[in-house]
Amino acid sequence: MAKFYFFLVCSLLLVSCSSNSKKTDTAAKTTSPNILLIVVDDQGYADFDPFSHHDPAIKTPNMARLAKAGRIYPQAYVTAPVCSPSRAGLITGKNQFRWDKTASWGPGLPDSVKTVAEYLHVAGYQTARIGKNDLGQKFHRNDVREYPLHHGYDEFLGFSAHAHDYWLSSDAIKKITPDPFGTSALLGPLMHNMGEKSYDSGYLTEILTDESINFIKKPKKKPFFLTLSYNAVHHLIHQVPEDYLEKYDVAPIANYHPDSMLAYGKHPAGSYSAYYDKYSRLGDINQEDIRKYHRANLNYLDDQVGRVLDALESEEIADNTVIFYISDNGGSPLTGANNRPLTGGKYSLFEGGIRVPLAVVWPGKIQPGTVEKQYVSALDILPTIADVAGIKLSDTTLDGQSLLQTDPNRLLIWQWQKNWAVRRGDWKLTNAKENHWKSDPSLQYLKPIVDNNELKLFNVATDPGERIDLAAKNPEQVEALEKAYKKWMSDNQGNY
Repeated sequence: MAKFYFFLVCSLLLVSCSSNSKKTDTAAKTTSPNILLIVVDDQGYADFDPFSHHDPAIKTPNMARLAKAGRIYPQAYVTAPVCSPSRAGLITGKNQFRWDKTASWGPGLPDSVKTVAEYLHVAGYQTARIGKNDLGQKFHRNDVREYPLHHGYDEFLGFSAHAHDYWLSSDAIKKITPDPFGTSALLGPLMHNMGEKSYDSGYLTEILTDESINFIKKPKKKPFFLTLSYNAVHHLIHQVPEDYLEKYDVAPIANYHPDSMLAYGKHPAGSYSAYYDKYSRLGDINQEDIRKYHRANLNYLDDQVGRVLDALESEEIADNTVIFYISDNGGSPLTGANNRPLTGGKYSLFEGGIRVPLAVVWPGKIQPGTVEKQYVSALDILPTIADVAGIKLSDTTLDGQSLLQTDPNRLLIWQWQKNWAVRRGDWKLTNAKENHWKSDPSLQYLKPIVDNNELKLFNVATDPGERIDLAAKNPEQVEALEKAYKKWMSDNQGNY
């Protein structure tokens, strides 16, 4: 009997040790925190219900979970009003127009500019990027610096372009499509490391979530850095699972197939570009429906964010994971996004194009349920992640600063194409002009009402909607801010 009890105790100890070993072998028990960076596409300023001014018709309860667990930033800026340059600034902590002197749509990524993934890879993190990768003009290629595996990521699953069809991710559809490789009008298999991965079915927002959860649950001996980069809520905004369309009382639109696509505009019959153009502007979709499609798309995105948060909790690593959530630019005027009370939207250096939703969850460091009143920048994410990982940054050309050290008088600079802007304190000066698209904006879009003068001055603390041009009454502020902008450009452009 004594031998039996001895054997039983030993067996129980072995089971316990085995169970603990499995827990220890995941990122849950690493010394350094895991880091999750969620980047969404074209989310409107009022389409984020943690903000007090949000559209009351919008409900994003899982994004609200981030606010409850961490801090939100109602004055968070990105470095450009469109995807590619904004994302370049985000992952480098540097204004991308340091090296991109024409302030283009696709600035690329110089070999000499380190990314957040490279810093973390060297620091011992297991790094992965899932979703959209859009850093330059070398689309669909895995042999360039801009491809994630060549700037710090151990794994990549996604696409290198502006957008991808939400439903059509198979090799079969690519083979029968005349033009599968557009920059926005893209379909077919996802890029996977140095190859491809085909999905015969599935909705892309869910696919990216599933793959992210698989990565989170995968046993690891290192802390992880995961960049989950959704293409929601970018075009094609009408592509949403049917039960969500029913919820918002809007009809489904048939997916693309070359056999059913007639010639449209300048595109040949059967092309995917024709389908994309047909449904990426008002016309075939009316003003009332575009907002319904947008709300359905956003609802689905929020639910998928919730699944990722649930996975962190089920793996018992939520308390050891720092989360950053940000949109790459303001909501698009073409998709039914709502940026109110901000003027403008995507493509513009008015506030609606560059002020975005941002939330940060840092257990034990950032007090839950708080709001940061100072203005901050997406440039600050890399230095903050360095704080998280205990990395000392010696690069003197970084433009970001830790989110733990906000500065009420910092200088922020923007340049995109021929437009520029500068903010210091409550004052913002810009030469922004509208517009950069070829169709009517959706009803939620708030047009500029000031005269289209060369230079416009706003107090964005009292007038975040930029409705009152104060340039004539404050010439000294105009002169000081224009001088600060020109000096920064003279001192820093070409220095990276």
